Amino acid sequence: MLAPAATIDDSRALEAAVERLSAQPRIAVDTESNSLHAYRGKTCLIQISTPDEDLIIDPLAIADISSLGAVLADPAIEKVLHAAEYDLICLKRDFDFDVRNIFDTMAAARVCGFQRIGLGAMLQDLLGVRHSKRRQRDDWARRPLPESALRYAQIDTHYLLQLRDVLYEKLRAAERLEEAREYIADVTRFELKSEDFDPDGFWQLFRPNSLSSADIAVLRELYILRDGLAQAVDHPPPRLIPNKALLQIVTLRPRSAKRLYDIRGLPAWLIRQSGAEIIEAVKHGLASRAQLKRPPREQIPPQIAERYNALHNWRKETAQARGVESDVIISRGALWEIARRQPASIDELGDIRGLGPWRRATYGSALVAIVNGRA
Repeated sequence: MLAPAATIDDSRALEAAVERLSAQPRIAVDTESNSLHAYRGKTCLIQISTPDEDLIIDPLAIADISSLGAVLADPAIEKVLHAAEYDLICLKRDFDFDVRNIFDTMAAARVCGFQRIGLGAMLQDLLGVRHSKRRQRDDWARRPLPESALRYAQIDTHYLLQLRDVLYEKLRAAERLEEAREYIADVTRFELKSEDFDPDGFWQLFRPNSLSSADIAVLRELYILRDGLAQAVDHPPPRLIPNKALLQIVTLRPRSAKRLYDIRGLPAWLIRQSGAEIIEAVKHGLASRAQLKRPPREQIPPQIAERYNALHNWRKETAQARGVESDVIISRGALWEIARRQPASIDELGDIRGLGPWRRATYGSALVAIVNGRA
């Protein structure tokens, strides 16, 4: 029977935990956020496991958790995470934590060629542990959290060190450790995006090529209104009014709030509360004479597109031969950069993001030959 995790919800307990963690060679790390339930999500739990204990740190209860940052940044301590990118973004965004020396178990599984790479599936397949992910969509900001939620959060890290060891051995046996290190470095590299609202962000949701200028003006008004309504009720905008519902409103062009009840996905309570504002946004968009221009698409020269297609085909064939997904070989972004530059030698691949020493040594000759028409 798994003993309950220790809940860390005050500064004194955190300092004691940090001291213990500082002596560990490896720790497992995970986070839980409320991004599905708030206008701006925040980190609500940080779970950490060692071979000796499971910790659940409550950053909502502790005013300052900065001391934990030194542990996460210590390159002498390996941090084991599963699908690390979002956790890393949350830790950086909310606490300015940098996490160094990362082993991502999902990334390692992809290098191994596994098809089932979700944490629940991997725990079942490799360790015989059943772990339902049904609490994934919980509101982790609520307090107190039920024991079942805390147990779920604990299991997310409790077995990660064991899982890491199994995967490490598989990588070592297949002589894929260096490849895995490069791939993990690639998939855990990120840039924080601005959270400022962009009123023209609707172009990124879909490319409404079939809409008229008036439709696009209405869509922009509704997109702006949705953000304001979501912020007022502290709810994620796409969950308050789904994107498909926005398009339905544009198509229907309702003149009364009563017609809004015909829109699938539009909550009845929101219609009662803000239906008049939605109708007003439609009217304002239709009355607007602004000519909203679609963002120009990048014009790719034919010779670059041809080189990219040749690289893409090579990557697909290489991935199939290796038994992995194509992006494990080389990222799509790296392929485009190679196609644009048309490097004449392996040395000229050196500063392209996503082409570390292992990839250059393994694939460099083929890549240079392809973009120079020698393959």
